[in-house]
Amino acid sequence: MFLIFVFTLAVSFIVVRIGAVAFQLTGLEWSLAKFQSLSCFTGTGFTTKEAELITGIPQRRKIASILMVLGNAGLVVLIASFASTLMPKETALSNLLMKRFLPLPLADSAVVLLNRTLLAAGVIIVYKIFTNNMLTLKLTDYMRAKIVKRQFFSRVSFEELLLATGGYGVSKVTVRRESPVLNKKLSESNLRENGINVLAISRGKETLANPSAQTDIREADELVCFGKLEDIRKHLCPNTEKYPDKN
Repeated sequence: MFLIFVFTLAVSFIVVRIGAVAFQLTGLEWSLAKFQSLSCFTGTGFTTKEAELITGIPQRRKIASILMVLGNAGLVVLIASFASTLMPKETALSNLLMKRFLPLPLADSAVVLLNRTLLAAGVIIVYKIFTNNMLTLKLTDYMRAKIVKRQFFSRVSFEELLLATGGYGVSKVTVRRESPVLNKKLSESNLRENGINVLAISRGKETLANPSAQTDIREADELVCFGKLEDIRKHLCPNTEKYPDKN
């Protein structure tokens, strides 16, 4: 049971990291992706403002659902294996100690003490391994490469940076070939008419702050927009509501 507990704990760390990578690939900022992955896995939830970042996009809802299911299963295994290691019971080791050195009650107590010591050592070792910056960086890069290569889901081209009240927020959107605003001037894009304000355009190493209405929108431009997140997704990233149903 001790080995099951340590193994489950290690797998839990890995699952949370995979969830964080998956959230990041859908456009979430990395620190927020890690927090949301841990929140979903542990079932502790997240704040109301940030909830729309997860519930508003089908792909993220699917990731969150998987994390919740795995988190509940992992919690059950951890509790069961943890309780088993702490319960005094007759084992082969206690029988050996009883026959050679100690009476049965003391033998059982010795086994429980040994289990607790091994349990604490296992938790510390797993924690040290998965909080090592170099190791976690390599592990994260490996997971990201595998997820992208296997195309478990489509990588989106926008990142929601900030949420305000009423569903408003700031999003950074990358203009792709299929974008409905590609090769149009800002005045021709109808973004302002739909309540979307373009605050800045990042073009390579250049940043155009408060771009004029005559500014052209080019492929690979990054538009920093303010408005209702739902409207931004609808008018700039229409395909985000049609993710392929991949595991």
